[in-house]
Amino acid sequence: MDILIMIIVCFFAGMGAGLGTGLAGLSAAAVVSPMLITFMGIPAFEAIGIALASDVLASAVSAYTYGKNKNIDLKHGIVMLISVLVFTLVGSYIASLVPNGTMGGFSKVMTLFVGLKFIFKPVMNTGERQNVKSEKQKMIQSILCGVLIGFICGFVGAGGGMMLLLVLTSVLGYELKLAVGTSVFIMTFTALTGAVSHFAISGTPDIGITVLCILFTFIWARIGARWANKASAKMMNRVTGIVLSVLGVVMLIMK
Repeated sequence: MDILIMIIVCFFAGMGAGLGTGLAGLSAAAVVSPMLITFMGIPAFEAIGIALASDVLASAVSAYTYGKNKNIDLKHGIVMLISVLVFTLVGSYIASLVPNGTMGGFSKVMTLFVGLKFIFKPVMNTGERQNVKSEKQKMIQSILCGVLIGFICGFVGAGGGMMLLLVLTSVLGYELKLAVGTSVFIMTFTALTGAVSHFAISGTPDIGITVLCILFTFIWARIGARWANKASAKMMNRVTGIVLSVLGVVMLIMK
């Protein structure tokens, strides 16, 4: 394989995935894996494993940046994380019983849909909806939303980051930065679980491609997260919407 082509593909895959993660909590798997499959001929299962490995550090550095700026709901995020992990397994099992490709392309359409939503109907929540709820209500909602997101993520195989962002802002009423911060916190652990399981099944992936994807995704996630925590809510909505819309269109074209 041409080393220059490998570096170029990994750079742009990492840039798209990193910015998507840092700005909107998008899973790197939604960007890195289709690019590796399309432009480098990497087997799908191996490509997803590499993408999930890239997602771990990218989500972790994004979560650190958002947490440092007090934009993570750690308490309810942990509750949602447990629900997501458990019902991802349930969704995966049920998905194994239905015809392959039943819900193919879900994450691509979801990425475009959420991107357009942020452009034309920005999230300007200020947290009032969360403040008026009792702690019991918050916990119940966190569990139920985790169940829904985990099941869909396990059944479809992707789209967890987008579902998290949509549910946290539209259903739970989180302010955008708090929603993204909580989302990347949860995605750090779901990506780690997914990466470990993929590598345990398929073995060690191409080390060069894996290292490059992890490095570029990490760098761009750091850049995206640092910018997002300094930007105004209006500007963050606009930039997040544009980034997600572009990624969604590109992934649909690459299909």
